[in-house]
Amino acid sequence: QVQLVESGGGLVQAGGSLRLSCATSGRTFSNGAKGWFRQAPGKEREFVAAISWIGDSTLYADSVKGRFTISRDNAKNTVYLQMNSLKPEDTAVYYCAARRSFIPTTTDDYDSWGQGTQVTVSS
Repeated sequence: QVQLVESGGGLVQAGGSLRLSCATSGRTFSNGAKGWFRQAPGKEREFVAAISWIGDSTLYADSVKGRFTISRDNAKNTVYLQMNSLKPEDTAVYYCAARRSFIPTTTDDYDSWGQGTQVTVSS
């Protein structure tokens, strides 16, 4: 299994920015697609963004298009989520995920998950 460790979460005011990082390790399906999901208290986990490890395919939830950007650094085995123009509705625990498939997906069909990092946006 691919291991994933998120970092970069914190408290920010509405309109501010944060960049989340997800460090990956392990050889199994290391070139598979990576994604970001989030879960607010009492809510179901929802898709945020995804990216292919090979190529440049990306997917975004409608709620974050134009504000969030997913990117990767293959040499560092790291995927990022740049979050701009943050809103209180973005408050959640953010999870990084990896899958064997090369193709990103908006579903929760991923094979490995990180522990999550808290993002809190104050109004």
